[in-house]
Amino acid sequence: MSAQGPPGPFYGPHPGSAFMYNPYGFVPPPVFPVVKLRGLPFDCAERDVLEFFHGLDVVDVLFVHKNNKVTGEAFCVLGYPLQVDFALGKNRQNMGRRYVEVFRSTKQEYYKAIANEVAESRVHGTVTGGGDGGGGGGSGGRSGGRSPRRQMQRVRPSDDGKENAEHTGVMRLRGLPFSAGKEDILDFFRDFDISEDSVHVTVNGEGRPTGDAFVEFRSAEESRAAMVKDRKTLGSRYIELFPSSVEELEEALSRGR
Repeated sequence: MSAQGPPGPFYGPHPGSAFMYNPYGFVPPPVFPVVKLRGLPFDCAERDVLEFFHGLDVVDVLFVHKNNKVTGEAFCVLGYPLQVDFALGKNRQNMGRRYVEVFRSTKQEYYKAIANEVAESRVHGTVTGGGDGGGGGGSGGRSGGRSPRRQMQRVRPSDDGKENAEHTGVMRLRGLPFSAGKEDILDFFRDFDISEDSVHVTVNGEGRPTGDAFVEFRSAEESRAAMVKDRKTLGSRYIELFPSSVEELEEALSRGR
């Protein structure tokens, strides 16, 4: 009768360890790639964070609110754990006139922030929509995967009274999925007579989608009627509509050239 092998990692799970055994050593699970930002401008939008972290794969941006007001803080989930160090290199760099602090964070802290945002939305009756995740880069090898959160879309003070704003026939869309193309926007406005040439999806200086687009309607009356689509969903995102102008359209397109 052969002697029984001694207890140990080669014969079974290593006692007291939650890690998978590797003969070359224990390999910890990959770090969830999330950072926390503090000191953001209070009019900061998701596209501003994308610009701040240009070159990195941003999966999600979660702005933190308290009593239905922005706090100047946000969480940013990145595509790969190695990108966290690059994001930390942006610590104390400027966004507009303010310098922004960037800290390491954890999945637990990020998930807690999501839960708090959901609670905020219930208390204050704000609209929630599906988070589609950010733009840039493929999904291969991502540790964090797609964001699990339901993105909070809130009305900012600058949005007040937009129903009474002057219509010129040009409409700006905000909050688009970064994968959205002209065909998606045409389908969103399928009840209106617009052509592919009248749809303009904007990109930043790196050629990445900003989450904004412009649509040129045949008349100011038609663009006013299209406001019925404000805060309707495109894919899993709530889309905000704003009366715009040819000048704002041309300025936005020039930034992506």
